Amino acid sequence: MIYLYAFIFGGAICALGEIIKSVFKITNGHITGLFVCIGALLEFFNIYDSIVDLVGAGALLPITSFGHSLAHAAFVGAKDSGIIGLFSNVYDKTSGGISFTILLSIIIALIFKPKR
Repeated sequence: MIYLYAFIFGGAICALGEIIKSVFKITNGHITGLFVCIGALLEFFNIYDSIVDLVGAGALLPITSFGHSLAHAAFVGAKDSGIIGLFSNVYDKTSGGISFTILLSIIIALIFKPKR
């Protein structure tokens, strides 16, 4: 049953993004930023972990999970080290994904030629 919940939740996030994009005529970058902020906001109110428990990977794969991970690491850092930990701990959970994305984008840029 968790597979069905994951599929429905992931699809709902994608559908919501498409609806927002077409209604407000905004770019994909705006949608990405909005969903990262939504994920961080849901983490702030302690909602995102309950969603992950319910739908599993359906909540861990979309971009909202990136905002959740950033906010979660920042809150843990703030609890452990105060205000300094809020800023120094923010990339602990996401640094691997960010590094891999940068490396992959460099490799793809070297292999393929951009259209003009």
